[in-house]
Amino acid sequence: MVRDLIEELLLGRYRDPEGGVSIDPIVKSIVIDDDLSGREAALVADLGFGDRLAVVSDAITHGVLGRRIERALGGEFSVQSVVLGDEPHADDDTLRRLVAELAASTDALVAVGSGTINDLCKAAAGKIGRPYAVFGTAPSMNGYASATASISVDGLKRSFAAGAPRGVFLDVAVLAGAPRRMIRAGLAEGLCRSTAQSDWLLAHLLVEQSYCEAPFDLLRDDEQALVDRASGLIAGDFEAVTSLARVLVLSGIGMTICGSSRSSSQGEHLISHYIDMTRPEGESAPYHGEQIAVTTLFMAELQGRILDRDEPLQVRPSSVGRDQLIARMGTILGEHCWNEYEAKRITAARVDHFNERLRAIWGDLRQRIGAVARPAEELRATLAQVGAAMHPGELGWSDERYREACIHSREIRNRFTFLDLAVDAGVALFHS
Repeated sequence: MVRDLIEELLLGRYRDPEGGVSIDPIVKSIVIDDDLSGREAALVADLGFGDRLAVVSDAITHGVLGRRIERALGGEFSVQSVVLGDEPHADDDTLRRLVAELAASTDALVAVGSGTINDLCKAAAGKIGRPYAVFGTAPSMNGYASATASISVDGLKRSFAAGAPRGVFLDVAVLAGAPRRMIRAGLAEGLCRSTAQSDWLLAHLLVEQSYCEAPFDLLRDDEQALVDRASGLIAGDFEAVTSLARVLVLSGIGMTICGSSRSSSQGEHLISHYIDMTRPEGESAPYHGEQIAVTTLFMAELQGRILDRDEPLQVRPSSVGRDQLIARMGTILGEHCWNEYEAKRITAARVDHFNERLRAIWGDLRQRIGAVARPAEELRATLAQVGAAMHPGELGWSDERYREACIHSREIRNRFTFLDLAVDAGVALFHS
């Protein structure tokens, strides 16, 4: 019988594969079902929130599900309807406005939406010291059950610690009706587990960064089920959409368990974040997961090429300096990026020890990462089943712009990835 690891987590029966202790997912209730109509008030009541709720949606998600949630909760709770405008941004300015709009008497927030609404409500709930729950509207991202919120501050996208939701409620009929682009985006967010785990294992084995196995153990069976059913996603097949929803929720729980986004966000996300940070004002942006489809394939190919080498790379001291970063990113972003990058950069004093370590562990590193990584060809074939964009040009990115992002994105955050290894070893990131 296939184990339901979400149920095991909620019942306190899932044990850490590395330590054997029971893991607390923090989230009290997770319900993924074909139809939640008529159950909304009971689901929220079970969370013990109190009587005064702020239901937060945007102009689109209010029509998709928010109005229905407000009506359902209005019979048992005092409901403040907060409808943000069209396509709100998860940034510090929007967050301030949301917090200001919430009634002082609010007992809890109920988010109705996907990535942006969930992040804003999570961050707002943390700021005012109130709990929150979320009713998802699209299987487009993996942050529903995480305890971090991605908020842009002064143009830099950052992950902030925030309380995990008490409840995550996903109506599969609603998710299956989401725009196909959002479903494609969600599939990419699920598949990037492979490149993220590979990068994190590299950092763990090579620079002795702490590492957590539980997020990946949780995903193993559900991820394979998603890959097997991927062709049904665009057709709105409930079984396929349920598999995607489960992977996204478990991915978020994995981030909560390990206390950061490292299990789901590494080199592929750094490239995407760099593109976001340097996007010209007024340029329309693809969905986050659409970007991740492209960057995940790039990272999988790069990781594969490096791990195919019988002999380890030889790294040189990093040539990146503070003045270069400030010239490229501006004073505020440049200073922040330098502080992040300086903590991990390979200096002349460290390079000999680094290369000795790389030689000593190369065989074990190749074996361990190879055992958990999905080949780029397999990822490409799965994404092709849903018609996902897989090349930079399909997202409107020029070759020059994408090259810059792949080369310099490692400089924006203190996460050691295959990007660092490749650039400092002089590996060509692109085939000529």
